[in-house]
Amino acid sequence: MMHDMLQQAADNAMAMGPTVLLQGMQLARPIDVVRAPALSVDDKRAVLAAWASDFYALDSKPALRQLPGTSEPVSIDEVQAGLKALDRRYGI
Repeated sequence: MMHDMLQQAADNAMAMGPTVLLQGMQLARPIDVVRAPALSVDDKRAVLAAWASDFYALDSKPALRQLPGTSEPVSIDEVQAGLKALDRRYGI
């Protein structure tokens, strides 16, 4: 019983993932995350890294990723470009 509850909590956390950080924000593309003034650089990296995760890959199109709450999927290349832009912006 306890294991089932913990598994459900973990599944719910994964499903929500970075959308917790994005509540109330209109961020449709990875570059929107890079430019978001309300997020710290660590939060931006967490969102983009999660977005790149296979967890958010579309079943029939694994090169596309979609976070819950975003209007359309984006390519993994666009997410990786967002991570590179973040690195350049903050000199990482």
